[in-house]
Amino acid sequence: MKLDSKIPEGRLEDKWRNYQIKAQLINPANKKKLNVIVVGSGLSGAGAAATLAELGYDVQCFCYQDSARRAHSVAAQGGINAAKNYQHDGDSVWRMFYDTLKGGDFRSREANTYRLAELSAPLIDHFVQQGVPFAREYGGVLVNRSFGGVQVQRTFYARGQTGQQLLLAAYSQLYKMIRAKKVKMFPRSEMIDLVVIDGKAKGIIVRDLVTGELKRYVADAIVLATGGYSRVFRLSTLAIGCNGSAIWKAHKRGAFFAAPSFTQIHPTALPQTSEAQSKLTLMSESLRNDGRIWVPKKKEDIRKANDIPEKERDYYLERRYPSFGNLAPRDIASRAAKERIDAGYGVGRLKNAVYLDFRHAIDKLGIQTIKDRYENLFGMYKKITGIDAYKEPMQISPAAHFSMGGLWVDYELMTTIPGLYAVGECNFSDHGANRLGANSLLQASIDGYFILPNTINNYLAGALEEDIPTTDHIEFEKAEKEVRVIIDRVLNINGTKTVDHFHRELGKVMWQECAMSRNKKGLEKAILQIKTLKDEFWSDVKVTGSGNELNTELEKALRLADFMEMGILMCTDALEREESCGAHFREEFQTEDGEAVRVDENYSYVSAWEYDEGDFKLHKEELEFEFVQPSVRSYK
Repeated sequence: MKLDSKIPEGRLEDKWRNYQIKAQLINPANKKKLNVIVVGSGLSGAGAAATLAELGYDVQCFCYQDSARRAHSVAAQGGINAAKNYQHDGDSVWRMFYDTLKGGDFRSREANTYRLAELSAPLIDHFVQQGVPFAREYGGVLVNRSFGGVQVQRTFYARGQTGQQLLLAAYSQLYKMIRAKKVKMFPRSEMIDLVVIDGKAKGIIVRDLVTGELKRYVADAIVLATGGYSRVFRLSTLAIGCNGSAIWKAHKRGAFFAAPSFTQIHPTALPQTSEAQSKLTLMSESLRNDGRIWVPKKKEDIRKANDIPEKERDYYLERRYPSFGNLAPRDIASRAAKERIDAGYGVGRLKNAVYLDFRHAIDKLGIQTIKDRYENLFGMYKKITGIDAYKEPMQISPAAHFSMGGLWVDYELMTTIPGLYAVGECNFSDHGANRLGANSLLQASIDGYFILPNTINNYLAGALEEDIPTTDHIEFEKAEKEVRVIIDRVLNINGTKTVDHFHRELGKVMWQECAMSRNKKGLEKAILQIKTLKDEFWSDVKVTGSGNELNTELEKALRLADFMEMGILMCTDALEREESCGAHFREEFQTEDGEAVRVDENYSYVSAWEYDEGDFKLHKEELEFEFVQPSVRSYK
């Protein structure tokens, strides 16, 4: 199968406009005849569902939470990027495009990345009109701050709860369409399988999480907006329920999975404190605007942070990356922290953290300014740790966070299955090998509000001529039967070990061999370990309860079964890519001072994997750089 990215002709700045000029339109009366399923209700899902409904389509929206307001977009703290150049500090659409392309280590499409930057400014206007309370200067102008990987201020924010405020705005638009009876909402419902008829996505199988009942839903097109898959590491900044099952089911039905090994480790999370922990807590990257990161210069230093004099502190990011300092990109900041921790300079009870210190910022700006910027984050830190970060440094540590990989999509955000779209974090399209901070809320919002509503028409125009199948179709019958077989199999094992035991073991393997650094020997070992773990899971897991009730253990087991298969693919992808780029750091490919070495002549492509009866077949989308020539990614 040839991968057709459908990139429009013309100059980079003209491509999106040229696409829209040539895109098909659908008569408003005909839109009422078409039905779209949206799976997920975060920023990308709620935005897509609300906008498609506004356009006239009938929409069915599904989420596993009890309310769309609880989607994981609510957890994003720091901000959302836009090239508005309010500070007149040299920002522009082109500079934002270049920062994003470079930040992803030149492993994303130029056209998609430019479109992300191009649509950023109107998106901020869109949210302001929806009432999002962005921070403002005294005179009323929206204020910006910086995030890692850039030297300008382009991040708009609402204190430390930007994701929550954006999600509430999206939810208000979604609820408006629910009240108008253009969107039908299905909370506490999880997509268990995709139904493909005559090569096209036509429906989904859903499990009612309250009753356990399996249900069938049909539509003219399916949109997946189900977020990332970093819970494969178990300990991550993601909510416990976050999972990659929907996109993995789509992958097994024929949707190619792109760049699965490109998963981001965030440098500012709270460190793990015990084996019993189930997740990690994110502290916003925005804290690095004013906080300085350091470790003691003396190994195994047991003194309290405030007792260590200035001359005995190593501000290692400022030392190694003087141009960007504490605002070095996430992958670089995370690896630098790991290097210091592994070398014996870690702090905290388990010696697995570094300090994030606000003393200098408080002395310079005053405590009230820091409170105005970060008070809710400092409050959250004190609630969790008992430490007042206004008086002593925070302790932070790298943690699994964002998935740059995801389902392969073309310029229209359609997967390799016609009629199946993926928006937001569950596609691979914009970030390359590393995501710059504050581009996550941006991509999710733009995909849902601006791009999908303008591209899905090209497919749905043809659907008008087709008869929509009923849920009695043989493919629905087959898909539901396969789901029942898997559920019954899991419940009937009745082994001796819990789902959490297997997830914990999987997480250890993935964190050790496929996280901040990888090597050939470790990845080969990890694949064998995960395959063994998978066999043990299917012979010795114990899932209590039944399938006909609320059963969180069953939910976890079904998701973990997908994570184990996904982990094998992630390690396979990392093993195949013999270079270091962005978040993918192969230890065999680094400079003498530990910087990444890309191999453009061999790996300037997006890896797109096809599921093949338990194995995986590699397809390559060659990346063509027509407007920017890849350069060494230096932040020194």
